[in-house]
Amino acid sequence: MDLRQALTPPWRRLRRLGIMGMNERNADFILPYNPRRNYPLVDNKLLTKELAVKAGIVVPQLYCVIEITHQIEELATLLSPYDDFVIKPAHGAGGEGILIVTGRHDGRYRKANGVLADDEELGHHISNILGGMYSLGGLPDSALIEYRVRFDPIFDRISFQGVPDIRTLVFRGVPVLAMVRLPTRLSDGKANLHQGAIGVGIDLASGRTFSGVWHERPIEQHPDTGGNLSGRLIPYWDEILAMTAACHDFAGLGFIGVDIVLDENHGPMMLEMNARPGLSIQLANRIGLLSRLRHIQGLISIPEPVAERVQLAKTLARYTS
Repeated sequence: MDLRQALTPPWRRLRRLGIMGMNERNADFILPYNPRRNYPLVDNKLLTKELAVKAGIVVPQLYCVIEITHQIEELATLLSPYDDFVIKPAHGAGGEGILIVTGRHDGRYRKANGVLADDEELGHHISNILGGMYSLGGLPDSALIEYRVRFDPIFDRISFQGVPDIRTLVFRGVPVLAMVRLPTRLSDGKANLHQGAIGVGIDLASGRTFSGVWHERPIEQHPDTGGNLSGRLIPYWDEILAMTAACHDFAGLGFIGVDIVLDENHGPMMLEMNARPGLSIQLANRIGLLSRLRHIQGLISIPEPVAERVQLAKTLARYTS
């Protein structure tokens, strides 16, 4: 690094790389493009799921919804048809409050970490959900019980316990950047970067992984499994991009994050959406968001057919990578 580079303020170097910060995200993309009245469409996972199904987008099957404490008394009966499932808050954020049951043993439930729990423990967890312990703003909530995703074998060597997901940022209905989020021992099997998961950049044009970041530092191998993170071709890639673009159409929000999981039996499934997506995806991809966002922002019109928007995303990726 020469003297001129050394004296250049960090924020100016980031600007040259097209890195977008939180203030710019909020002022230029969230406030103008995400009407507050439409936030409930993505903040409420039950409503998001209903809208997605209506739009023909595949989501994990909903088994039941617990809305009042009295229903917890019937928990054993409600869960009796299912050996494995996921319990999550309808208004949760950041992966908080999600409890994964992978099977049963001797009348108890086996959680993802191998620990056994009984009906009382599950009931206590659901009671906390209803009380708003994990909800946005701490407001009373509902508990969703749904199908447990069994992740695609492509992730066997690069994920620890939990289910990886693919986060894609979508602007004006056009996918702009994507990464796969991989659970680690540190993240307790959750695919959340702030809790210690790994973010791996994905080339939009090809669907191939090419870099990884962990605790905001570059990484080439999964710390728990030793598997190489780059060079993996994501299955169903065009279908995944089409699914994320279609999510924009029913959400009524211009700048969103869409989380897709790959199930070994059902293929891509939309897990949830985010009206305030984080920006660590830039680190995972080693590229800034601004050039792609500004290009799409400057377009007079956006193609209506989803396939054309997917092609636009791929073309843009080739010229801005």
